[in-house]
Amino acid sequence: MTAGDHYAVSSPAVLDGPFTTRQLLRLDDALRKADENSGLTFSVYVGEVSEPVREGAELLHARLANPAESVLIAVAPGQRQLEIVTGSQARKRLSDRDCKLAALSMAASFGGGDLAGGLVSGLAQLTGLAGKHTL
Repeated sequence: MTAGDHYAVSSPAVLDGPFTTRQLLRLDDALRKADENSGLTFSVYVGEVSEPVREGAELLHARLANPAESVLIAVAPGQRQLEIVTGSQARKRLSDRDCKLAALSMAASFGGGDLAGGLVSGLAQLTGLAGKHTL
């Protein structure tokens, strides 16, 4: 799910997914705000990721419309894995340390059973760490 490529709420695949309609709306809003405030493109993927998970997440990231300026949060609940992949331009504004801090925060929420809340707070944290977008 990206701010520019959202799933339709009426789609059966979304209705069978891990999120309620309200949670999807919260995620959509968080993604839109992250994109607008940072100038980067944030995406969220929730589902199984091919093994090894890091390389699988990198392959997903490479398929984004503008990978250089994109940040992908890939969560594989069944595999108990979380990866944050940054493109070459995004990496200039989000260090590995920044991503690790956000990942720890998200993992704590996920451990408490709040997948959507963890993603929303992780997006907000990453956006804050990336700084404001200037033209």
